[in-house]
Amino acid sequence: MSDGLVHLTFDGKAVAVAPGTLIVDAAKHAGIDVPVFCYHPKLEPVGMCRMCLVEIGRPTKDRTTGEPVRDAEGRPVLQYGPKLETACTTPVGEGWDVRVVSEKAVEGRREVVEFLLTSHPLDCPVCDKGGECPLQNLTMAHGPGRSRFLYDDKIHLDKHVPLGDLIYLDRERCIQCARCVRFQEEIVGDPVIGFFERGRKLEIVTFSDPGFDSIFSGNTTDICPVGALTTADFRFGARPWEMNAAASICPHCPVGCNLTLNTRREARSGGREVVKRVMPRQNEAVNEIWICDKGRFAHDFATSDRRLTQPLVRRQGRLVEVGWGEALDAAAAGLRSAGEKLVGIAGARASNEDLHMLRRLVEGRGGQAYLDRTLGGGDLVQAVGAGSGTRLSGLAQGDAVLVFASDLHEEAPVWYLALRQAALRGATLLVAHARPTRLEAEARFALRYSYGREVETAMSLLHAATGRKDLENLAGSGAIAAAGKALAEASNVLVFYGGEGMDTRASTAVARTFADLLASTGHVGKPKNGLAAVSAAANWQGAWDMGFRPPAQSLTDALKSSGAAYVVASDPAGDDPAVAQALDSAGFVVVHELYRTATAELADVVFPAQSFVEREGTYTSGLRRVQRFYPAVPPLGGARPDWQITAEIGRRLAGGFEENSPSEIMETIRREAPGYARVTYPALAQVEKQWPDVGGPDLYFGGTSYANGQGMGISLPSGADAGASIAVGQVERPKPVAGEGMLLVPVERLYDRGATVLPSQTLAGRMAEARLEVSTADAARLGLQPGQMVEIRWNGRSEKIPAAIREGVPAGAVLIPRSTGVPLTDPVRVEIRPAG
Repeated sequence: MSDGLVHLTFDGKAVAVAPGTLIVDAAKHAGIDVPVFCYHPKLEPVGMCRMCLVEIGRPTKDRTTGEPVRDAEGRPVLQYGPKLETACTTPVGEGWDVRVVSEKAVEGRREVVEFLLTSHPLDCPVCDKGGECPLQNLTMAHGPGRSRFLYDDKIHLDKHVPLGDLIYLDRERCIQCARCVRFQEEIVGDPVIGFFERGRKLEIVTFSDPGFDSIFSGNTTDICPVGALTTADFRFGARPWEMNAAASICPHCPVGCNLTLNTRREARSGGREVVKRVMPRQNEAVNEIWICDKGRFAHDFATSDRRLTQPLVRRQGRLVEVGWGEALDAAAAGLRSAGEKLVGIAGARASNEDLHMLRRLVEGRGGQAYLDRTLGGGDLVQAVGAGSGTRLSGLAQGDAVLVFASDLHEEAPVWYLALRQAALRGATLLVAHARPTRLEAEARFALRYSYGREVETAMSLLHAATGRKDLENLAGSGAIAAAGKALAEASNVLVFYGGEGMDTRASTAVARTFADLLASTGHVGKPKNGLAAVSAAANWQGAWDMGFRPPAQSLTDALKSSGAAYVVASDPAGDDPAVAQALDSAGFVVVHELYRTATAELADVVFPAQSFVEREGTYTSGLRRVQRFYPAVPPLGGARPDWQITAEIGRRLAGGFEENSPSEIMETIRREAPGYARVTYPALAQVEKQWPDVGGPDLYFGGTSYANGQGMGISLPSGADAGASIAVGQVERPKPVAGEGMLLVPVERLYDRGATVLPSQTLAGRMAEARLEVSTADAARLGLQPGQMVEIRWNGRSEKIPAAIREGVPAGAVLIPRSTGVPLTDPVRVEIRPAG
């Protein structure tokens, strides 16, 4: 036929699929069940388990003419091979007939199951995988009723073997499918586990120190087709049928990974519904079927015993618990007395609905609404952000991606996975950073610059890509010239920029430069093209869309002239002592928080806010996809959602604020926020058929990741998508960081000690420590030894901290992980000396 498809039959049922499709995938598309163990649609096929055995009949060809031999009725004569073949390694062929349920194929699969069970323990009554176990299900469907092998001949191996502090292995249960090993090698690029020994003694071992040293280890438990791999937080925790499931969105980074929260009521929690585990929910446009270990294991912060559960009001210098009515009245009275000298400060872990209500209240009082983070350029992402419909899984040869001033492996791990896979598919990956990062291993261009020269480097790339005459003095290196040429010539270009080593002005200048580059080369207003910011929280882009901006100077300057501060989902006092002093001197401070943070301790009124597991709302991802999350457990104590607290105060101040649900607030947002016109809660809940087929009743094909039945979100159009003229403006070159001494640069670490990670007992052994990271050369010059205590001084402040000598730290600079005890937001010049 001339339709470009391959036509074949499965037990007489006609199917047409694209050339190169594997038989197992063709069957799945047609709704035909071909069982598998080792095969996974995201991994390269290996044909190890033989569970997918089928008979294949191929058209017989005349040896002289090469034409198909036909019978008396004109039908092609099929010749079936003498042996069964693996459907997972065999691409389809024209005119084939595949027998899945023939006596020979059925008997072959029965023998495979029987053989697997010869070394498998009878753990079903206690196994963690019970209820969602492919081996259990396929044994019932394809296995023999009785085994010919002796029970006493079963091999016995160790159980409850820690591969690391997050993943445990029951060696007896392993069926040697190698899904876990292949995932770590092919998808992640962390070959930290592998096979050891041979034959029936074959087992999985870890090659890294610490064990299973990968930030994606939890995904192996999802794709394991038996109960061999289990997570430390869920092992023997619950049965799948005992738990409820709620759709959610990860609150930790700008990727916006889709989650399913499994919950159950427990006596040891006082009868409360608690989160038992966090699982990936399929969204091929966002996270496919993967999540990082932070998203999987850090959820304890949402249900910690340290959570605030009742409002607090300051009386005689102390915060005391009061009722909601009294606290709301006190907050309204204090804000009313401040007049128009109100400053609103929000963190990007607040939802769009929270942020919209806060900005309305603050600006309605004549005040200003600020973001607590210093990354700039969100307005430029609105103008030339990733085109509507962008999917990183669609990037391939001919496309280019630039990652600038960001360590995606630490800051947005699933984007790291996606771009690594894009590079392996042939996309041109460019990485520019002041220090080495993990993604460089897959990059075609790895560009190095010095901290403080980010804007000049970005402008050099702009010149190389466009040949702009006004930038000829920034010619750059030969590598930059080649990189700029690759960007200009690519079919599609995405730019991800971060903020490492920069303040707000510098990061804004970088964003403006790349917006100019994208617009000048025609890489805006269409899928797989545009600008994305790598922020430190889930809803940074949503905060910009809701009208929040970093302050022009600093939060300290903004607070100095204020009469009151309203802080939501943010701890600016914990980030910067100067902000703490300004808040302490402010006339009146209202805070919504989960915990008694440094900022909450300075407040006049503190409200207990609900966490993301207790409420519904929306986040806007870094690629500008709005996604909805749902409540999974009842709120702790009297905690309320941030939007509701703000609305109650607003009604007391001036009336209005009549919205009574997040969906009603979104109706207001869609009328006011550019690009949100199509965003409604019903639209956010819409789903579509996705490939691969994951989370279906068979379980084995894609693992135990959840199918998406609650909504895939809406990809927002950028200004360029909507046909708006793009005016990026003049780039302002920031001044170098003032002062003497070495440049101290705060850097993001995945497992930081911030409020949304620190309560996790599961991640306790992986959290970043407060250490000053120094290059080998600078350590020798300063006479420092690993672990030695050093004193750092800057701007009249000093801190004592142990030193860590690290390869890859640029000479003349020192690094410190954020949220580990030393309060810093932007790079500063510091004096370093051994502590006395």
